Amino acid sequence: MRAVVQLVSEASVTVADEVTGRIGRGLLVLLGVHQDDTADDAALLADKIANLRIFPDEAGKMNRSLLDIGGGMLVVSQFTLYGDCRKGRRPSYSAAAPPTLADQLYREFIAQVRRKEIPVATGRFQAMMQVALVNDGPVTLILDTPPARMGKGPDDA
Repeated sequence: MRAVVQLVSEASVTVADEVTGRIGRGLLVLLGVHQDDTADDAALLADKIANLRIFPDEAGKMNRSLLDIGGGMLVVSQFTLYGDCRKGRRPSYSAAAPPTLADQLYREFIAQVRRKEIPVATGRFQAMMQVALVNDGPVTLILDTPPARMGKGPDDA
């Protein structure tokens, strides 16, 4: 799975002029599902994001997690995160999961986050959406599972 995680002071998603999800302070997660992903990837990524220490403490140091601050999470499915632009001018989406698997794992990710008692708002799977956000910081991170798919990082040694 691939997630673009943005620390926000507020965010919302609209589908066909209807706001389907809105949060105040928290995280906007754009979530892509790879064709090889499993429910274990959804659980791993949900836990990692919920516990990321990226919110400032009283000293201004990034030292608090979403769980620590009691914030919400807006989760928006986005298969284009697996767009491969290395060849030609049109992205290839062959690594993205087929819709049935992607929807299943998108829902599993949301369920895993909710099990942590984090308020979750969502977009609508396979819909054209407009996402509005106020990126706080700005803080934006990209997370992938499993780590081996993208190579080892400094924390994986």
